[in-house]
Amino acid sequence: MAGGGDSLRAVLRAANALLQQRRYHAALAVIKGFRNGAVYGAKIRAPHALVMTFLFKSGSLREKLKSIARATYTHSRNLAYFVFTYKGLLAAQSRLQGKKIPFHSFLAACIGGWLVFGDNNPINSQIIMYLLSRILFALSRLAVEKGYIPQPRQDPFPLLAALVWGTVLWLFEYHRETLQPSLQSSMTYLYEDSEVWHDVSDFLIYNKRTDSK
Repeated sequence: MAGGGDSLRAVLRAANALLQQRRYHAALAVIKGFRNGAVYGAKIRAPHALVMTFLFKSGSLREKLKSIARATYTHSRNLAYFVFTYKGLLAAQSRLQGKKIPFHSFLAACIGGWLVFGDNNPINSQIIMYLLSRILFALSRLAVEKGYIPQPRQDPFPLLAALVWGTVLWLFEYHRETLQPSLQSSMTYLYEDSEVWHDVSDFLIYNKRTDSK
């Protein structure tokens, strides 16, 4: 037993020594990036899939759990692949040119986005929309910071909130098919299901009655 413990400690010491080697830092960063992408993807998707599946999807418990597991796996895998690809390409460009420049990041991410997130499916669509909204905010702030757009005299957020909500409800009412399915489900629950009830049970307790009364 003692010999086994000594062997394990020796392996751990060797692994820790390897991790401290600066010449392997780029390769090890790619590997840890893959790990972090997988973990973060699972952390983000699992609770979201759990809530959305049990809130809006029908089917047996087994089917719902399979759907949650599938969505979590897809998100985790894609994010892990993307981080691995991005950091690998970043390291390769930096090594080839002898230094890191801003365009390296853009090119590596473009290639990773094309390869990993290029498939138009619900998971990738949600991720891209999540990023797009934040990119628009960030580019607006950057444009003001660089002087391309004058600093607003008043906070433009209230106007933005009004336009966003006005547009999305107009689309829901008259061009629903253009909205993402999960958004359609959320809005149906909020704005259409609230128009229908039969008694106290489906007015306050449940959204819809499940009996045949």
